[in-house]
Amino acid sequence: MFRSLLALTIILLFISCNDALIKAEYKATDKGSWNKENIIEFTFSEMDTLRSHNMFINVRNDETFPYGNLFLIAELDFPSGRTIGDTLEYEMARPDGSWLGKGYGSVKENKLWYKENIVFPSSGVYTLRLSHAMRKNGKVEGIVNLQGITDVGFQIEKSDP
Repeated sequence: MFRSLLALTIILLFISCNDALIKAEYKATDKGSWNKENIIEFTFSEMDTLRSHNMFINVRNDETFPYGNLFLIAELDFPSGRTIGDTLEYEMARPDGSWLGKGYGSVKENKLWYKENIVFPSSGVYTLRLSHAMRKNGKVEGIVNLQGITDVGFQIEKSDP
């Protein structure tokens, strides 16, 4: 309950401070662990089809996240049926081990670039699916439960506010 209230407060503060923000949403992982089979899905619609936008993937991690980077698979489905898939790598920590994200206390929020100047060409429902693609060096099988990722989200902003 407290965690949900805190997340809502942070989102409301963030929205009130950003005139360019169009949409933002977060989903919590299971007790700070992201299972590789858990594909986090967001749907959105009513996008301006003439204006370009910037899309971000937002990830909150705590001190139990054991890596300096994060590999994600992102798939964006368009109303036309077209899908764009990307494998993404983000730096999460500096070489000295300190976190790159913003925030006070043990949870850091990372606003990660996903798509720059994207135009949503048609009206309808868009779907963004996110999953982690983390593996240990030299291992073929992925990490089943990725510890330390508390929330995953996305954000869409006007690219020319």
